[in-house]
Amino acid sequence: MNQSTSIAVVKKDLLFPFIIITSLFALWGVANDLTNPMVSAFKKVMPELSNTQASLVQFAFYFGYFFMALPAALFIRKYSYKSGIILGLCLYATGAFLFYPAAAYQDYNFFLISLWVITCGLAFLETTSNPLILALGDSETATRRLNLAQSFNPVGSLMGMVVAQQFVISALRSDDKDASGALIYDTLSDTAKASIRENDLGVISVPYIILGLVVLSIMAIILFTKIPKTADHDKMSISESFKKLFANKTYIQGVIAQAFYVGAQIMCWTFIFQYVDNINEGLPQEQQLTASWYNISAMIIFLSGRWIGTALMRTINPSKILMLFGIGGVCCCAGAILLPGTIGLYSLIGISLFMSIMFPTIYGIALKGMGDEAKIGSAGLVMAIVGGALMPVLQGSVLDWGGPGFSDVKVLGFIPEVNFSFILPLICLAVVANYGRMTLKK
Repeated sequence: MNQSTSIAVVKKDLLFPFIIITSLFALWGVANDLTNPMVSAFKKVMPELSNTQASLVQFAFYFGYFFMALPAALFIRKYSYKSGIILGLCLYATGAFLFYPAAAYQDYNFFLISLWVITCGLAFLETTSNPLILALGDSETATRRLNLAQSFNPVGSLMGMVVAQQFVISALRSDDKDASGALIYDTLSDTAKASIRENDLGVISVPYIILGLVVLSIMAIILFTKIPKTADHDKMSISESFKKLFANKTYIQGVIAQAFYVGAQIMCWTFIFQYVDNINEGLPQEQQLTASWYNISAMIIFLSGRWIGTALMRTINPSKILMLFGIGGVCCCAGAILLPGTIGLYSLIGISLFMSIMFPTIYGIALKGMGDEAKIGSAGLVMAIVGGALMPVLQGSVLDWGGPGFSDVKVLGFIPEVNFSFILPLICLAVVANYGRMTLKK
């Protein structure tokens, strides 16, 4: 039996700060999954955008992690974890409020800048919170503790998905159809189209503005909360930290695996909307599926999988669980590619079960046993989130192979391009499974 079963995951004297920091995990979950459906939403409100252009939503959002993670690590190294959290929340709120002028000017690039500022803030929060959670207790239970904290991230994600469906996707007028299934928008005058666009961009911006107010409220609470320091000072210089990190093969491979994992996650949760839209092409109006509800189902499965995985780590090596879950994810990706209609959709949803434990488990394995270099090491793993910026653009380009539709090209004569595009998450999850295998040997 694993030695960590007899060690408390969180000590009683650290329980309150653990709860406070864990609340931040839900906070960035809201932003992540409020944004995922925006690729589809902007494509509907601005039909002049190609699938590749619309996927720049994810590029702008996740590139902020890559850009700001290392500066965030250097900032908290010089000052404190609490200072990093406060600055991160300030940037988060600023980006959210920028949605108001973006909607007023109806400028797609302005929206992209707003999303980038939000994730600059999230980079501070993740670079700070993940290593802080690892440090709040015994090193033997660090990976389990991070999985426990990360279990609350999907709770925020579910909130983001529900808000996206109930207050954004369902409220858009750009995709209203008549009784025959034709878009009403296409039949309107230029003046009417302009009015609908103004309305819909306002609809998209409102949840972000409200989210900005929530972030400011949480920041006010944290300002008056004592966050424990994990060390009085850093004994190791920055150059020594980098030298030690680059010599650590488990860490370097972990950064690579993390980039591929995040790419897979964002692709699966972003392009489920296009996957469902393609299925709906062959269904009558009254039988058409609502993508957001399937996305919410995937998140519930993801949340359940993370709790199950955290429990399994009491007795099973985390590397072994990572390997097995990676193999399961690959199999589900194959089903999403090869199986037709709703059967393939169920396979796509099933991927979320196997992705559930990947981010915190890779994080915990890669940083296991680190000392002073953990802050810089954390930055590298947060920078790896750039996989979520690059991979969706590649998948969007696959969807553009034959035109603006989702099945303009049939690969091998029977696989629609939108289905085939999930070959990219399959490759990503195979990389993750291999990382689990390699670290299990070590």
